[in-house]
Amino acid sequence: MRASLHDLLAQLPAAPTRAYPEGLPFAMAFAHGSMSVELYAPGSNADGRDRQQPHAQDELYVVQRGHATLRIGAQNLPAAPGDVLFVPADADHRFEAFTPDFATWVIFYGPAGGEKP
Repeated sequence: MRASLHDLLAQLPAAPTRAYPEGLPFAMAFAHGSMSVELYAPGSNADGRDRQQPHAQDELYVVQRGHATLRIGAQNLPAAPGDVLFVPADADHRFEAFTPDFATWVIFYGPAGGEKP
Protein backbone atom coordinates (compact mmCIF):
# COMPACT_ATOMS: atom_id res chain seq x y z
CA MET A 1 0.00 0.00 0.00
CA ARG A 2 1.06 3.58 -0.57
CA ALA A 3 -0.15 6.75 1.14
CA SER A 4 0.75 10.16 -0.23
CA LEU A 5 1.21 13.13 2.10
CA HIS A 6 -0.13 15.43 -0.62
CA ASP A 7 -3.24 13.29 -1.27
CA LEU A 8 -4.10 12.98 2.42
CA LEU A 9 -3.58 16.70 3.10
CA ALA A 10 -6.04 17.41 0.27
CA GLN A 11 -8.66 15.43 2.27
CA LEU A 12 -8.27 17.62 5.37
CA PRO A 13 -10.19 18.79 7.16
CA ALA A 14 -12.44 15.76 6.74
CA ALA A 15 -16.16 15.60 7.50
CA PRO A 16 -17.33 17.40 10.66
CA THR A 17 -18.10 15.50 13.87
CA ARG A 18 -19.41 16.59 17.25
CA ALA A 19 -15.87 16.83 18.63
CA TYR A 20 -14.59 18.56 15.47
CA PRO A 21 -17.42 20.70 14.00
CA GLU A 22 -14.92 22.33 11.61
CA GLY A 23 -13.93 18.88 10.27
CA LEU A 24 -11.65 16.07 11.40
CA PRO A 25 -7.96 17.04 11.39
CA PHE A 26 -6.79 13.52 10.52
CA ALA A 27 -7.07 11.07 7.64
CA MET A 28 -6.49 7.31 7.63
CA ALA A 29 -3.65 6.22 5.33
CA PHE A 30 -3.91 2.45 5.90
CA ALA A 31 -4.19 -0.28 8.50
CA HIS A 32 -2.93 -3.83 8.91
CA GLY A 33 -3.50 -6.02 11.97
CA SER A 34 -3.00 -3.92 15.11
CA MET A 35 -1.13 -1.18 13.19
CA SER A 36 -2.75 1.86 11.62
CA VAL A 37 -1.26 4.98 10.04
CA GLU A 38 -2.96 8.38 9.92
CA LEU A 39 -1.97 11.85 8.89
CA TYR A 40 -2.73 14.41 11.59
CA ALA A 41 -2.85 18.17 10.91
CA PRO A 42 -4.41 20.01 13.87
CA GLY A 43 -4.05 23.44 12.25
CA SER A 44 -7.62 23.19 10.94
CA ASN A 45 -9.06 23.16 14.48
CA ALA A 46 -11.21 26.26 14.89
CA ASP A 47 -9.93 26.96 18.40
CA GLY A 48 -6.27 26.39 17.55
CA ARG A 49 -5.95 23.55 20.07
CA ASP A 50 -5.01 19.91 19.71
CA ARG A 51 -8.09 18.20 21.16
CA GLN A 52 -6.94 14.59 20.98
CA GLN A 53 -7.45 12.33 23.97
CA PRO A 54 -5.16 9.53 25.24
CA HIS A 55 -5.14 6.49 22.96
CA ALA A 56 -5.31 2.83 23.95
CA GLN A 57 -2.30 1.86 21.79
CA ASP A 58 1.33 3.00 21.71
CA GLU A 59 1.99 5.72 19.12
CA LEU A 60 4.83 7.02 17.01
CA TYR A 61 4.66 10.49 15.49
CA VAL A 62 6.83 11.19 12.44
CA VAL A 63 6.75 14.93 11.82
CA GLN A 64 6.45 15.88 8.15
CA ARG A 65 6.16 19.65 8.16
CA GLY A 66 5.81 22.61 10.48
CA HIS A 67 6.85 22.85 14.12
CA ALA A 68 5.21 22.21 17.47
CA THR A 69 5.82 21.19 21.05
CA LEU A 70 4.59 17.75 22.08
CA ARG A 71 3.46 17.71 25.69
CA ILE A 72 3.41 14.26 27.31
CA GLY A 73 2.27 14.70 30.90
CA ALA A 74 4.65 17.35 32.30
CA GLN A 75 7.33 16.75 29.64
CA ASN A 76 7.65 19.09 26.63
CA LEU A 77 9.43 17.91 23.48
CA PRO A 78 10.18 20.04 20.42
CA ALA A 79 8.73 18.60 17.20
CA ALA A 80 10.20 19.49 13.81
CA PRO A 81 10.31 17.83 10.37
CA GLY A 82 12.09 14.49 10.52
CA ASP A 83 11.56 13.99 14.26
CA VAL A 84 10.17 10.68 15.53
CA LEU A 85 8.38 10.91 18.89
CA PHE A 86 6.99 8.07 21.03
CA VAL A 87 3.87 8.30 23.20
CA PRO A 88 2.97 5.30 25.37
CA ALA A 89 -0.59 3.99 25.43
CA ASP A 90 -3.01 5.89 27.67
CA ALA A 91 -0.61 8.84 28.20
CA ASP A 92 -2.11 12.31 28.32
CA HIS A 93 -0.50 14.19 25.42
CA ARG A 94 -1.10 16.91 22.86
CA PHE A 95 0.68 19.21 20.47
CA GLU A 96 0.98 22.83 21.55
CA ALA A 97 2.26 25.97 19.85
CA PHE A 98 1.99 24.27 16.46
CA THR A 99 2.43 26.20 13.25
CA PRO A 100 -0.62 26.33 10.95
CA ASP A 101 1.11 24.00 8.47
CA PHE A 102 2.05 21.38 11.09
CA ALA A 103 1.44 17.80 9.87
CA THR A 104 2.62 14.50 11.28
CA TRP A 105 2.18 10.83 10.52
CA VAL A 106 0.73 8.93 13.48
CA ILE A 107 1.45 5.21 13.74
CA PHE A 108 -0.67 3.29 16.24
CA TYR A 109 0.43 -0.25 17.03
CA GLY A 110 0.27 -3.12 19.47
CA PRO A 111 -2.31 -4.23 21.99
CA ALA A 112 -4.62 -2.01 24.03
CA GLY A 113 -2.63 -0.82 27.03
CA GLY A 114 0.61 -0.77 25.05
CA GLU A 115 3.55 -3.09 24.56
CA LYS A 116 4.94 -4.64 27.74
CA PRO A 117 8.76 -4.80 28.16
